[in-house]
Amino acid sequence: MASFLQQFFNGLVSGAFLALLALGLSVIFGMLRVVNFAHGAFYMLGAFGAYILLTDFGVSFWLALVLVPVGLAVFGMVIERLLIHRLTALDPLYNFLLTFGLTLVLQDLMRREYGITSQPYPQPAGLDKPIDLGLFEYPGYQVFVLAVAALTCAGVWLLLTRTRVGMVVRASTEKPELTRALGINVGAWVTPVFGFGVALAGLAGVLAAPMRAINPLMGADLIITVFAVVVIGGLGSIVGSVLAGFGIGVASALCNLYVPALSQTLVFILMAAVLLWRPAGLLGREEVTV
Repeated sequence: MASFLQQFFNGLVSGAFLALLALGLSVIFGMLRVVNFAHGAFYMLGAFGAYILLTDFGVSFWLALVLVPVGLAVFGMVIERLLIHRLTALDPLYNFLLTFGLTLVLQDLMRREYGITSQPYPQPAGLDKPIDLGLFEYPGYQVFVLAVAALTCAGVWLLLTRTRVGMVVRASTEKPELTRALGINVGAWVTPVFGFGVALAGLAGVLAAPMRAINPLMGADLIITVFAVVVIGGLGSIVGSVLAGFGIGVASALCNLYVPALSQTLVFILMAAVLLWRPAGLLGREEVTV
């Protein structure tokens, strides 16, 4: 039982990163209808941002946890206005190719500066000791990551469902013409929403820095799985993406414990099964997939 619960918690922690990244992708797709392939690169920049702030400026993890997502949000808004915005009237494939190319550029820039060797990042003081959970002890930092991810996902859901800002964003996503007719400038919300989605990727990157190997390809190794998670949850579905992220994390961890041979392909097997059952994903709407 202790081994099962420990692996279950490992899955929740892995799922926390998937949920945060899938949440950002869903927010961006829901508003812009852009499949942002550069999301993994922004996640990588979040981890490197924390590393650079610590090694070059002596900025602590706690401050980096705020500064890096804000900085990446601004960077994302600049990217949206200068590049992505110009292609929104064209076939979505153009923006997919643009973000794919942007991924390669960002990865090569970081590789040129830091090489391919993974960079170390120390765990923050106070979270480097295990926490007694009854049947077993679990690393304190992983518990912190799980708590931050859960609170962030819940906060984004409340923002989008219980506030005026969320109401405007959802209206602009679902009925843009009607929203414009009510006097709301839909275009003015596009750039901030893209920046917000990028900030979520940056937050996941900062949280990953003390746990994962910081290298230019860390996002490329994860983004395909994140896309599968978004498809399983339903394109544009916030709740679906979060639930799928945590669920896939737990399922992969348990599969790794009992059937290791399937652990790497489980997410794609589940994606195929879900699409055969519900082509729009678990909580997606049929019109989203048209």
